[in-house]
Amino acid sequence: MGNLFTAGQTQLAGMAKYTTDFFIPYLLAVNYFQRVEQERLFSADPQDSADAYLGLLENNIELMTRSMDGSVRMMLMYLKNEANGFTEALKQCLFEFNSSKMKAFSARQADLMNLVVNEYPAAIAAIEPEYGFHFEQGHHPKVDETDRFILYRVTPSLPQVKTRQDAKPVLIIPPYVLGANILGFLPGEQRSYAHCFADQGYPTYIRILKPIDTTPAMQVMSGEDDARDTRQFCETIFKNHGKQVTLNGYCQGGYNALCSLLSGILDGLVDAFITCVSPMDGTRSQGLARFLARLPKRFNDLEYGTKVLPNNNLVADGQLMGWVYKLKSIEQEIPAAVFYRDLMMFARSRAGAQPVNKTAAALNYWLQNDRTDLPLGITEISFSAYNRPITSDGRLPVDLFGGKLELKRIQEKKVPC
Repeated sequence: MGNLFTAGQTQLAGMAKYTTDFFIPYLLAVNYFQRVEQERLFSADPQDSADAYLGLLENNIELMTRSMDGSVRMMLMYLKNEANGFTEALKQCLFEFNSSKMKAFSARQADLMNLVVNEYPAAIAAIEPEYGFHFEQGHHPKVDETDRFILYRVTPSLPQVKTRQDAKPVLIIPPYVLGANILGFLPGEQRSYAHCFADQGYPTYIRILKPIDTTPAMQVMSGEDDARDTRQFCETIFKNHGKQVTLNGYCQGGYNALCSLLSGILDGLVDAFITCVSPMDGTRSQGLARFLARLPKRFNDLEYGTKVLPNNNLVADGQLMGWVYKLKSIEQEIPAAVFYRDLMMFARSRAGAQPVNKTAAALNYWLQNDRTDLPLGITEISFSAYNRPITSDGRLPVDLFGGKLELKRIQEKKVPC
């Protein structure tokens, strides 16, 4: 009984923590929604407002239904996983008057709850020194900077590897909202995307955002600013190595890199292009496309996710942007489902195995700590990509420098991708 009481208390504490983490962005969303609707509601047509609110209610009911389904499904999976142990323990208690198996079962439940609620967060916090680039330590030389970005050269993680100055250089463009550290995942474990290039001797460079909350130029930057800064860094790399650059865009960074490449501003500086998990046509993301399609058109507007900074500059709230991705997969991301999923992860692990491996800890450290706000100009580019498809003749839904962006230009310039 003591074990079960401890397990129950720990579970309640854990559910409260998981729920709090999920609902903080919800409270931000409510605040932004109220601010925008205070300005729009009384100027909009009453019938249009009524239709929009009814559509929003229908959407919310659908989200709640999926949330409940996901929570119940994960809870049943956990109960099914533990059912045999409980049945055996109960049989022993009833027919053999022996409670040893029940003691072991209840101790296991208490240990699992403690592992998820206490030890798992501690392991996530402890992985911080091994995760990411840690540019503040000076291991990676600073090569160039603009008002918005800093260019670093990635030092190999293997001490025996020397960078080959005559090798073809690579410039990595990380995503905005997810941060760059995911590309330096666990260098010491040889699980870093950026170090994969550096550890083979390639001159590897990465473009790092300056802190948006203290960098006004970053807060108001546009797609053209992004392209111009990329060009400056490519020029610097070209001067250092005498070779054109392989442009390597990751996730959202891949889409912005494509826009820069198609604009022509990188002509003569980039002769190869790599992307990784980049949403070139966001309308093909079934989960997000379905979520946006169900959302009333009135509320599919960036203003509902816009934060006003103390200097009155407007930026897109990165925490809220990340929350939208959870909403599209709500049956998997609702707190109860996530809690039982984590329980299942540890319940299925082999006896004697390391309770929390470094990969799981680093992934969760990234998800919890690496969200950042976005410039509205850059967010509008991604917003267009998720709401309007690439045309049949290959034209992107955004323009740069007053000109259209067409995929055929890559073929015309013979840039391998």
